[in-house]
Amino acid sequence: MSTMEYKKYIATIDYSHDDKCFYGKLAMIDDLVTFEATNVAELESNFKNSVNDYIQTCEDLNRKPQKTYKGSFNLRIDPQLHKNIYKQALKESLSINAFIGKTLKDAVNKESCY
Repeated sequence: MSTMEYKKYIATIDYSHDDKCFYGKLAMIDDLVTFEATNVAELESNFKNSVNDYIQTCEDLNRKPQKTYKGSFNLRIDPQLHKNIYKQALKESLSINAFIGKTLKDAVNKESCY
């Protein structure tokens, strides 16, 4: 699955072999915003138009457009792992949040090097 980004909104992109078209949907929001196209240039244009239309529609309805990321998420983990994370964070003089943030950032940066 591919993604596109515009004005801090991320869309997931797929291709339908049956319909011979690309189609996308805004990710990480509850509102349904979709778009489609038969080529990449049209897809990019339709994506941007959909985001702009979504923002304008929200404004017309006197409501704020949903944001894709709040900077927080819930994570359920094994209690022993929780304990080990806490111990490692203490060793590094970090809060659990700072330690997990650093660890995830390192993992993502390492992955993007490939």
